[in-house]
Amino acid sequence: MNHFDHDAATWDDDPDRHERARLVAQCIRTHLLLSPQMTMLEYGCGTGLLSFTLRPYLGRIFLADTSPGMIEVVQRKITASGAVTMTPLLLDLERDPLPRMRVDLICTLMTLHHVKDIGKILKRFHDMLNAPGWLAAADLDIEDGSFHGPDFQGHRGFERAWLAAQAGQAGFAGVRLETAASVTRKLEKGVRSYPVFLMTAEKKGRSMKDSP
Repeated sequence: MNHFDHDAATWDDDPDRHERARLVAQCIRTHLLLSPQMTMLEYGCGTGLLSFTLRPYLGRIFLADTSPGMIEVVQRKITASGAVTMTPLLLDLERDPLPRMRVDLICTLMTLHHVKDIGKILKRFHDMLNAPGWLAAADLDIEDGSFHGPDFQGHRGFERAWLAAQAGQAGFAGVRLETAASVTRKLEKGVRSYPVFLMTAEKKGRSMKDSP
């Protein structure tokens, strides 16, 4: 059991997580025209806070995570709310075969800094999108390692220009980044706020589903 499995049952008890999901969802809606005809995948969904916030504005939503504990919580929330348009998936895009499903929008929230190969995951996102399709990825600005501590093996946030370049190399166009929210942590030296940016990008072209 990893720490996400361990924390899944109490994940939603933190009101700051709800507020962060609300702010990121608001930023996504500001920059992308959502509609009930759109399908979405949230990768690294956790307990689905972002997906449930965006649910009124979208059609089918797939919620994917590598943590069985998180997916169990998502399934309970879907059942309790009668959210028939939402489907949980246990999925690791760093290791698993690419699913056959294609969606119009892929969202992530505080997920990319846990991913080892950013170029690979962005390319896989690009491959899973219809064309036109959109990516909305929210994550930490570059930080000094204090966010997770010295034992963390992931990324210490991202330089925005670097991540934008990685998205371009993966095939995305129209990349834009802006501050969407923040995370507050209590450290030994006091309270610190870590900015969270939103990167939006487009997969251009004509989708096979639109072919005559």
